[in-house]
Amino acid sequence: MLKNSRIVEALKNSIRQKATQYKDEVIAIRRHLHQYPELSFQEYETSKYVCTKLDEYGVPYQNGIVETGVVALIHGKNPDTKTIALRADLDALPIFEANDVSYRSQNDGVMHACGHDVHTSSLLGVAKILNELKDEFEGTIKLIFQPGEERLPGGASLMIQEGVLENPKPNSILGQHVYPQLEAGKVGFKPGMYMASTDELFMTVHGKGGHAALPHLTIDPVLITAHILTALQQLVSRNSHPTAPTVLSFGKMTANGATNIIPDKVVLEGTFRAMDEEWRASAHEKMVKMAQSIAEGMGGKVDFEIRKGYPFLVNDEEVTLRAKAAAIAFLGAENVVDLDLRMTAEDFAYFSQVAPACFYRLGIKNDEQGINSGLHTSTFNIDESALETSIGLMAWLAINELA
Repeated sequence: MLKNSRIVEALKNSIRQKATQYKDEVIAIRRHLHQYPELSFQEYETSKYVCTKLDEYGVPYQNGIVETGVVALIHGKNPDTKTIALRADLDALPIFEANDVSYRSQNDGVMHACGHDVHTSSLLGVAKILNELKDEFEGTIKLIFQPGEERLPGGASLMIQEGVLENPKPNSILGQHVYPQLEAGKVGFKPGMYMASTDELFMTVHGKGGHAALPHLTIDPVLITAHILTALQQLVSRNSHPTAPTVLSFGKMTANGATNIIPDKVVLEGTFRAMDEEWRASAHEKMVKMAQSIAEGMGGKVDFEIRKGYPFLVNDEEVTLRAKAAAIAFLGAENVVDLDLRMTAEDFAYFSQVAPACFYRLGIKNDEQGINSGLHTSTFNIDESALETSIGLMAWLAINELA
C-alpha cells in the first residue's frame, strides 16, 4: 500500500473525480466498440480505434503485435523501479444481437456478448486517467490490448510468444472481466485457483449403416456412441479426485440417419475442464483409450481428437489479497465480494502461468433495468454505471500495486 496517508487520500480522490469526469466519454467509447464488433484475430478496426484514442491521450504505443494487438506504456517518475501490466481483450463473438438499443451491433452475426467492449473501453479510460497522473506515481504501467481471447490458441499465448511481457517485464499483471451475477458498483476477488483449463473434444464414431429394421446387418454407431458417452461420464466420476473439480460435456452430436435409417457415423463435439494438470493429462489418455475399446468391442471404430486449450487460471495470493484490500479502501467493504471457483476458462490464464496475476470480476447487473442476461447470450448488456467503477478501481489498483 502507499505509505503517506495524506498523499494516498489525495490521489484516491483525484482518481475518483477523474472517473466521474470521464465516465460519459468511456460510455461513448464502449458504445462505439459495441456497435462495431469484430471476431477473434480480425479486430483490425477495433485496433485502429484503440490507437486513435491513445494518440488523443498522448500515450505512446506499439501496434501490430499478433497483427491487431496493441501495447502502450505510461512512465511515471523513476520508471525503472517497477512495472505493472493491465490487460483488456478486443474480440467479439459470432452471435446475432437481440437487444433493441441505439448502439446495437451493426455487424450482423457478431456481438460483444462477453463484455470485451467493456474491458477495452475501461482500459482506455484508465490510460487517460493514469497518463494525467503520471507525475504522481513511480514506475511504469504497461497497457495490453489483446486480440483473440475467444479462440484457440488464445491471443494471450501468442502475445507472450512475441514478447509482450518483456521490455519492461511486469512485476505483476491485472485483468478484469464483467460478471452478470453481480450488481453494478461491486467487484469480486478470489486468491489462488480460480478458473479451469479447457480442452475441445472432437469424436467420430464409425460403424456400418443400413435399414433400421435390419439392425443385425449393421454396426450401429448411435448405440456405440451411447455406450461411449455413458462410460466417459463414469470415467470422470470414478477417476477424478472428489475434491478436484472436473466437467465433461458434449454439446453437439450429429447422426445423419432417419427413423428407419442407421447412419454410417456419429460426430460429436464437447469440452473437458479441469483444475489439475496431472489429472488433465491422465484423463485425456483414459478417455481416448476407453472410447476406442468400446467402439472396437462393438465392431466399430472411433477417431478421437483432443485439442488442448487454455491452462487453469491461478490468482497470485499476495497480489490478489493486496488488490482486494485496495478495492475495499476505494469502494468500501460492502462493494467487494469473495468469488467461488469457476469451470469457465479464460486465456488470461496464460499470463497467470508466467507472472504474478490477479483476475477479478466487475459487477454489471441491474435487475430494475432488466439487465441480467448471462455471458454469450444475444441479450447480454450492462448497467453502464459500472464503467465509472471499472476505470476508477483499475487506475487505483495499478497505482497501489506500483507502491
